[in-house]
Amino acid sequence: MPDLQVGVRRSQRVRNNQNPSGVVATATRGGRRGRGRGRGCRVMNHNDNGKLLGHVRPGLEMPVRQPVERSAEKLVVGEEEGSTSPLPERVKLGNSPVYKIDRKLGKGGFGQVYVGRRVSGGAGRSGPDAYELALKFEHKNSKGCNYGPPYEWQVYSTLNGCYGLPLVHYKGQQGDYYILVMDMLGPSLWDVWNSNNQMLSEQMVACIAVESISILEQLHSRGFVHGDVKPENFLLGQPGTPEEKKLYLIDLGLASRWKDSASGRHVDYDQKPDVFRGTVRYASVHAHLGRTGSRRDDLESLAYTLVFLLRGKLPWQGYVGENKGFLVCKKKMATSPEMLCCLCPPPFQHFLEMVTNMKFDEEPNYSKLISIFDNSIGSNVLLRPILTDGAIKAGQKRGRSLVDLGDEGQPKKKIRLGTPATQWISVYNCRNSMKQRYHYNVVDSRLGQHVDKGREDGLFISCIASSANLWAVVMDAGTGFSAQVYELSPIFLPKEWIMEQWDKNFYITSIAGTTNGSSLVVMSKGTAYTQQSYKVSDVFPFKWINKKWKEGFSVTSMTTAGSKWGIVMSRNAGYPNQVVELDFLYPSEGIHRRWENGYRITAAAATADQAAFILSTPKKKTPEVAQETLRTSAFPSTHVKMGIGEYWCGSPGTETIQLGRKSGVSSYSSSSSSSSSSSSSGIMRKARWKLVLLNLVKEKSATTAQYDEFSYALNFDRGDAAAAEAAMDEPEYFRRTFSVRYADPSTHRRCSNNNNNPSLL
Repeated sequence: MPDLQVGVRRSQRVRNNQNPSGVVATATRGGRRGRGRGRGCRVMNHNDNGKLLGHVRPGLEMPVRQPVERSAEKLVVGEEEGSTSPLPERVKLGNSPVYKIDRKLGKGGFGQVYVGRRVSGGAGRSGPDAYELALKFEHKNSKGCNYGPPYEWQVYSTLNGCYGLPLVHYKGQQGDYYILVMDMLGPSLWDVWNSNNQMLSEQMVACIAVESISILEQLHSRGFVHGDVKPENFLLGQPGTPEEKKLYLIDLGLASRWKDSASGRHVDYDQKPDVFRGTVRYASVHAHLGRTGSRRDDLESLAYTLVFLLRGKLPWQGYVGENKGFLVCKKKMATSPEMLCCLCPPPFQHFLEMVTNMKFDEEPNYSKLISIFDNSIGSNVLLRPILTDGAIKAGQKRGRSLVDLGDEGQPKKKIRLGTPATQWISVYNCRNSMKQRYHYNVVDSRLGQHVDKGREDGLFISCIASSANLWAVVMDAGTGFSAQVYELSPIFLPKEWIMEQWDKNFYITSIAGTTNGSSLVVMSKGTAYTQQSYKVSDVFPFKWINKKWKEGFSVTSMTTAGSKWGIVMSRNAGYPNQVVELDFLYPSEGIHRRWENGYRITAAAATADQAAFILSTPKKKTPEVAQETLRTSAFPSTHVKMGIGEYWCGSPGTETIQLGRKSGVSSYSSSSSSSSSSSSSGIMRKARWKLVLLNLVKEKSATTAQYDEFSYALNFDRGDAAAAEAAMDEPEYFRRTFSVRYADPSTHRRCSNNNNNPSLL
């Protein structure tokens, strides 16, 4: 991960003999770890064409072909090859027969698989008495076996006998290896695809679709998700047997629970952007982003698998390098279902749209998903290239449930449109009344004039941002700062100046970057911070953030400049728990789930590709802080002018983030903390602006507003007549001024994070 700049500041209030490498790690914060949360403890490194049971047996009439491209790469983190201990020549587990190891079938991240031939006896080609079975070996020193038998054993113990999964007949340890004795299967869908000139018919892929959905339904009904759905993990039965057209799903090494076994409830939502589990080519977007696995992810991976088998290629194939996962995920988000399925029959696009629009804990309507392919699988069951027993049973059940299929079968809202767009996101926070002023579309030459005027009136900068290389500045009297300095630099976060101010006991309280690479850094005295550190990176530095979390730091400011991220973290910020929501779009579902758990947005930033939100819980229990967001396709000033008042929350503070082709931006300030954050691209902090204009519209005059000793002033300052000549470098329509006072809003109704529209009393 590129590390362009890193700064660390220790206050003079901390002993000077502290060593950066000697920082004592604090206890891990709650909310960032759990019992899996859909991510098991296994780590591995799959070989390029890894499949556990998928190689074809000689003489089974499957043409031997050299694949023209390699199988998808499967990743979690990384695992060494393991021990070089020799495999036992013969295997006997408990009361099992004695098996002699024969040819190798395959190798994967969770072990290697060989044919086990019975030394004596045996009958048939399937079942526990078969002449040949598959033996899966995993060394006891492999990372997945640090605490005993492989995690996969637990899954098979729970799921053994589940429809569409191979049977495990014996398991145990012999010498240095944990061994599973399983049913012998035939070729994988990857092998079948290669043997058919890398092209499968619509009917065959449709049959694969309906039977795969049936298998996943049964797996999900047991409380598990597979986590690695792909062509290599779907196998057919052995050729020449009654099961040769039957589909099986293998490799449960990445399976995880979506339903808690104790409570029966869906596991909690979480996101860890540095954790990826699965195969890059077929993984869901949510898996790429490190979100807790759920049923929707298996179905999204299945959709990519079907398109691959039908078209022979996916648009995101071919990426290489350390940022391969990022580029693939970005491409998936930028590819609409219409574009991905442009050469596919309509049912495949319909299926993809439905599964990519599912919510985290939504229960899929499997019968409805199967019905999408009714006209593609063929009416004669005996002529279908894949057995569809599971789909037939599902069809018998769905007859009563598809009365209203016409309306419900269509996605309610298309999430991934695949077209570039700019979106503005405003965040509103309740806060105590205060005197506040803001300026935006400020050029470099006028920045000092506005700041100096604010200081004369007793105001300090609380947040800053930039759009189109113009500045937005918010100043208010509620920061608690005692002194403040700022630096406008052509460098993104000037390290020498920052360290110089650290020595004077100033701390970074707000930062902003521009598209041309310059930055504005504000540092203040009077904060509660005792130590501070910052990082500039070409990618969102979650691993660094996670490391600093463990050392007792919290994210207090964020910004971007082009594709670069700037993150500031501070100790004693008053946030015992923080989480990250990172996405290529506004993470609406994730933010709402965090709100439900008591988190509030405290920092945000965005590049042209990604948006990051830091959500925090306060150290001290305080009355619930209301927070809402407003998303608009254009800068939200037009919505304010329309007098929209539904976001009235006593005394609101706002932040706005622009996400799209242009750089993102945000700023935040909370009544419980003096921390603030900002990121590049246009934002303005509209504290009370919407309410001001609403009252001006309704009452015709601002003079009718109440006033008492608790009132505060809002100065909407874009330049005045006296400064008109000096403002010629700003657009003419920005040159106007007005100011208005309002009473202490504490008697007004507070709004919450639900959809209740507050009203004025």
